[in-house]
Amino acid sequence: MRLNLDWLTILVGVLAAAAPEEGCALLLGQRMLVTPGRHLLQLSEVWPCQNRWEPKRERCQRFLLDPREQLLAQRWARQRGVQVLGSAHSHPASPAQPSATDLDLAVGPTLMVIRSGLVGAGGQPGGPLTGLGAWWLPGDRAAPLALEIEIAS
Repeated sequence: MRLNLDWLTILVGVLAAAAPEEGCALLLGQRMLVTPGRHLLQLSEVWPCQNRWEPKRERCQRFLLDPREQLLAQRWARQRGVQVLGSAHSHPASPAQPSATDLDLAVGPTLMVIRSGLVGAGGQPGGPLTGLGAWWLPGDRAAPLALEIEIAS
């Protein structure tokens, strides 16, 4: 997965701003074929969303994207020649890895980016990717694949 530093900053800020609740966003961009069987996910937009999980008291460990926001994001993306690649959310008190609930509720194939609120969790220690993990969920209950996050210049 590739994104530029501006979008990385926005993504991390959107997810962190919701603390202590889980923050969430849609990720827009392009899925490009690099070599047969290998794709590059180029993130070009972050679409901040509100966490609509009910009951509210569970939002510190659950999130739900509003279906209306998803439809608006899809329409907006189509008009600009990009697509919704997946979603991002935060885990305020757990690692930047898909939880069992994340995997049960996700509909693949999709990109899932997770920001951990734990100090020193995931990513590169001390760098802009600290606490951030990216995953490709192929669907059909197949195991998630960890993705490298590349910051484009």
